[in-house]
Amino acid sequence: MNRRFQLGVVAFSTAIVALLLAGAVHGGGTNDSSMTHIGVYSEVLARIQTQYVEAPDMKAVTLGGITGMLEAIDPYASYLDADQYKQYMASRNKNAASVGLILSKRYDSVAIVDSVPGSPADKAGLTTGDIIESINNVATRLMPLAFAEILLEGDPGTTVELSVLRTVRSDPQKITLTRAAIQVPGVTSRMITDQGDPIGYVSAVTVNAASVKDIAQRVEDLDRQGAKRFILDLRHSCEGTPEDGVTLANLFMDKGLIGYTVGQKMPRQDFQAVASRQITKKPLVVLTNRATAGGAEVAAAALLESKRAEVVGERTYGDAAIRKAVNLDDGSAVILSVAKYYGPDGKAIQDTAVMPSTPQLEAEVQAEVDVDATDAPPPPAKNGPDLILQKGEEVVKKAALN
Repeated sequence: MNRRFQLGVVAFSTAIVALLLAGAVHGGGTNDSSMTHIGVYSEVLARIQTQYVEAPDMKAVTLGGITGMLEAIDPYASYLDADQYKQYMASRNKNAASVGLILSKRYDSVAIVDSVPGSPADKAGLTTGDIIESINNVATRLMPLAFAEILLEGDPGTTVELSVLRTVRSDPQKITLTRAAIQVPGVTSRMITDQGDPIGYVSAVTVNAASVKDIAQRVEDLDRQGAKRFILDLRHSCEGTPEDGVTLANLFMDKGLIGYTVGQKMPRQDFQAVASRQITKKPLVVLTNRATAGGAEVAAAALLESKRAEVVGERTYGDAAIRKAVNLDDGSAVILSVAKYYGPDGKAIQDTAVMPSTPQLEAEVQAEVDVDATDAPPPPAKNGPDLILQKGEEVVKKAALN
């Protein structure tokens, strides 16, 4: 065992123990449980130092230890070394081309939350639950999530090769995507007429300040056209901010708790509905699927739990938190959740997601799916019936008019 490795293990162990102790102290004092976990961690490192078959790569040990800690508590957290963090900050200051993927971590690898409609990834059929095993032959296992996003970016017209484990096949598939400027589709709306009981339908694949304003305008337009009920389609809505999800929910609520945020270092902040911001009291159904995330989940949870709307579709993805980069002394950084969004029922959306009041899969036929590859349901058939929308229409028609 070389001296450099011994010192590295000791330094790494000391740093981790110090962080754990600091967390225990700031969290309200040490206790027997905390000290037990710290002791186990130190013993494991000591066993590696004295009994492992050979001197391991200390960089890999460090990265694996940090990544494991982060993923145990937050699937969206990332540790970036100094060089990676510089690239991360540089990428935020430029409008690089990409392939249109929204990512998270699953099974220690990079997983797909969704593909932006019309993007290169969407055209290649990449969907929720697919696992990216490598990016340009670089394995994603233990790769920081933020760094994976950087690798997907580049100049327009350049290519990136992915090895993907699909929800519809068991063997990894090589896919080459050409980077392009990503245009997120805007809000769409139309009237669904059926036997003199018109339903206003509004769809948004992102929840941000601009889209919420557009949604409000379209709901008011449909209302003037005679809509008696509304369907708000938030399927595949995984971009935008949770804060704007609060604003979206308030369009349909005149009172009550929309939700709240709280974190270890952030005091609880409640978001109450403001009556003057409500634009309609008519019956409402919200459509969700496994790619509904962030602000869309905040809105869906608030409307469901306040009994303002029924939610029809699939269980949402589970991602609603305030994140920030915490700078470390060596120039590296940890990107992690510092507060979570909670629904009116007190459940953290990132932990529990949103369970529809009327569950409905997008695709009922699940043949060809390797159930050992992923726990996500299969993608819907491109040309098949829209089962969730059909169920949404059925549910909203049963609601009593105000």
